Amino acid sequence: QVQLVESGGGLVQAGGSLRLSCAASGRIFSGSPMGWFRRAPGKERELVAVISWSGAFTYYTDSAKGRFTVSRDTAKNTVYLQMNSLKPEDTAVYYCATRAGAGMTYRPDEYDYWGQGTQVTVSS
Repeated sequence: QVQLVESGGGLVQAGGSLRLSCAASGRIFSGSPMGWFRRAPGKERELVAVISWSGAFTYYTDSAKGRFTVSRDTAKNTVYLQMNSLKPEDTAVYYCATRAGAGMTYRPDEYDYWGQGTQVTVSS
């Protein structure tokens, strides 16, 4: 069992920045990735970014690439999502997730554990 808690969401103006954190606890699978997903009103959950266990490998969806940076402090069991140049279309509930297995994965159904989400609202 793994528990994930996101934090750092809030209300920002377009062009602003936020840094989300995801603290993991419990029986974390060695080698597991951490994914960031988001769900906007009226939309399905979508991938934002993924980071490997070591932090050496990252993946970003096209909308996040160049603006968002995912990082990981494995010793602290914490992953971060730095979001810059935020746009109103980034408004969503952001979730972190991990899996009971090693290796990078990119689909929501490949993840086993999810946080409660943190709201990000970007005003125009």
